[in-house]
Amino acid sequence: MTSYASLSRRSFLTLTGAASASLALGTLPAFAARRVPIGIELYAVRDELQKDLMGTVRAVARLGYEVVEFYSPYTQWTTEYAKEVRKLLDELKIKCLSTHNSANTFTPENLPKAIELNQIIGSKTLVMASAGRVEGVDGWKGVAEKLTAAQEKLKPLGMRAGFHNHKSEFVAIDGKRPMEILAANTPKDVTLQLDVGTCVEAGYDPVAWINANPGRIRSLHLKDWTGGEGKADKGYRVLFAEGDAPWKKIFAAAEAKGGAEYYLMEQEGSRFSSLETAERCLATYKKMRA
Repeated sequence: MTSYASLSRRSFLTLTGAASASLALGTLPAFAARRVPIGIELYAVRDELQKDLMGTVRAVARLGYEVVEFYSPYTQWTTEYAKEVRKLLDELKIKCLSTHNSANTFTPENLPKAIELNQIIGSKTLVMASAGRVEGVDGWKGVAEKLTAAQEKLKPLGMRAGFHNHKSEFVAIDGKRPMEILAANTPKDVTLQLDVGTCVEAGYDPVAWINANPGRIRSLHLKDWTGGEGKADKGYRVLFAEGDAPWKKIFAAAEAKGGAEYYLMEQEGSRFSSLETAERCLATYKKMRA
């Protein structure tokens, strides 16, 4: 990367002038100058996390991840333990910007504790990781109502609700995809967290989805997928950028239109150990984004 200190005044003026002209022409994305932090969904290293949470968080920080996302067992923590986790995050200079939650977390009786724990660890978004068993279009409208109700409680606290897709949410029911129903029936400040691999497996174009929902794709799970033709691994076992997802186009859309605030590497498992998988995926990501 070119250092600002190495630029002559003439070079600097040339670059900034070109950038201004591009902005005026509408050819430079608004997010072009912003670096998006790279994190990891800790479900990707769940085998290690279950044995030693603090040690695993230290390990992913050493690898170079800047953000972590805890998943639903965190709701069993005490406030005292959450404070210990926050102390570790601050020590490591990494952040938890969101958590993955079961649908049950969004009930009136359970949401207050989840809010408290998220506030302690610094998370601003409570993502519904699964809606559970949902029947038909009306059922998905009910999920949208639950997310909307949660958002009404979270917004005054400077927090958000979110939803994380799986393959089934991109498969049409009575002519409508569940993700389309959720997007149309929730406020725009509800985050639509995009799991790329499951979207690709469903045969839906992730770039088209991002462009159709500007400003709402605030975080993405960088999971890849392939049908496996001519490859040793298939399905979700491929490493980041070994599958069928068009990553460069995805990043361009996410940053120019989707409103991406951070990325989260996620793996369902690979031919390597979970931590080595996390290391290899991060190395590939950094090389791609250099």
